[in-house]
Amino acid sequence: MTDADGDLAARVRSVLDTDPEEFRRRAEADAETVKAELRDGTFDNHQSIIGLEYEFYAVSEGRWREGSDGDAAGDAHADEAIAADVNAPRLSRVPRRLLELIGFEKELGLHNAEMTTSPQPLNAAGVRAQSAEVRARLEAAEETTGAEGMRLVSDAMWTVPPVGETAREYLADSVEDDGVRIATNMSDAVRYHAMANGPGAESFSIDAPHVDLTADTVMPESLITSIQPHYQVASAEDIPRYHTLALRVAGPLLALGVNAPFFPADLYAADATAEDVLADGWHENRVAVFESVLNEEGAEKVTFPEDLDSVEEAVDRVAADPTIVPMPVGEGNRFDDAFATLRRKHGTYWRWVRPVFEGATRSAANARIEFRPIPAQPTVGDSIAFLAAFAGLMESLPRRRHPVYDLDWETARDNFYAAVHDGIGADLSWVTTDGVETTDADAIFDDLLSHAEAGLEDVGLSETEAKSYLEPLRWRAGTGVTPAAWKRSRVRDRLDDGADLGDAIPAMQRAYVERQRETLFDGTFADWFDQ
Repeated sequence: MTDADGDLAARVRSVLDTDPEEFRRRAEADAETVKAELRDGTFDNHQSIIGLEYEFYAVSEGRWREGSDGDAAGDAHADEAIAADVNAPRLSRVPRRLLELIGFEKELGLHNAEMTTSPQPLNAAGVRAQSAEVRARLEAAEETTGAEGMRLVSDAMWTVPPVGETAREYLADSVEDDGVRIATNMSDAVRYHAMANGPGAESFSIDAPHVDLTADTVMPESLITSIQPHYQVASAEDIPRYHTLALRVAGPLLALGVNAPFFPADLYAADATAEDVLADGWHENRVAVFESVLNEEGAEKVTFPEDLDSVEEAVDRVAADPTIVPMPVGEGNRFDDAFATLRRKHGTYWRWVRPVFEGATRSAANARIEFRPIPAQPTVGDSIAFLAAFAGLMESLPRRRHPVYDLDWETARDNFYAAVHDGIGADLSWVTTDGVETTDADAIFDDLLSHAEAGLEDVGLSETEAKSYLEPLRWRAGTGVTPAAWKRSRVRDRLDDGADLGDAIPAMQRAYVERQRETLFDGTFADWFDQ
């Protein structure tokens, strides 16, 4: 037990001593403050604004790259070397000082790093600025992390644990300090540690096909990483309409983006065969991890949310959301410190689509939709494609009064979980622009991406620019190939050659990291294939 651990335990105990009833009353009072500001138009903007949260995990850089013969994405002999190489790209903890140097933020695990872009107006220059900022900051981060013997990976789920550890050990390891359970490999995020020590918190398990993992902290959630496009609306009272439309596009966009079909091999149940894992496994296990680890009985905080009837209802839902950890709130000078308890509570309002109300100053106050279903992607170009697609859809669908707005909520929810299970091959339902209900995948993706393109043109992008940003998603829709499908194919090939999951999954992972190295800044997932 280090001094730092002891200090963390003391902070956790302080949180656990917070009066939950007083916390609830303050959140309800803050909700009234926000609703008063909404009536005054404080959260309105003269135009739409976009932003992006982008999460990564770190792997060890070095000897695992040496002696790599052939094409990492297609040479069977290279794969044999990869499987036998104990220095494959393994998960690596990121020193906190290194995060500060590269300007990234902490996330749940010590191996995580998060970038949040500067909000930009939704126009041609704004989209270019988002892309340029991601590239510039990530290039700078690569130089710094490379000098430290590690690399940041853009991927939805890591599968190869640190050297000398199993994934199970890494995720489940914890210590106890004066009755407070501390996850050994979790960052000093007090709210996450407090969740493992609150009333009724006994264990945290992953509910996914053939996976067997239970821990006494929420550390298993650190398996996953995502990208989260933000869309700030011009008029806050329109939040319910944008929220409804974001729920309708969630399933089809996730189907194009799935990227987490495998867990680390040692997390599968002992009696599960490789064929079982391939036959029954889902294409996007990030959703399963987030929902099963962070939901509790009577407090399903990670869900596909219901539609909203009013912007006031959006605020009230956050205030009424079950409180797992009543985090204390200090005084501050930001505008949104006037409703700091509600803002703090919003930090655990983990819906797949969620409205947010905040702002450092009154002039910067904004109401936005955070779109959370999309996993981290193979390249920057793919990630920006999803930001552009979501932003374009939020512009085009309401402007053109697209009839998918009236798609039953239950159908939208079913689309989302169908995409989780089956990816781009999922059975989806949609309403096209002419009001025709369809389950034809080509018609669904064509209508979806055509409206995304139209929305980008509406805000000033040229037809060429709009097409260019969305081309990575058009390619996936046309070929039926997603990153998850690519991973499944790689593992399938290794198994057919006689490997087991313990070899096949690391081999796939190394190929993924090598391909990403070649294309992260100057290519897309489509470039992983011979054209």
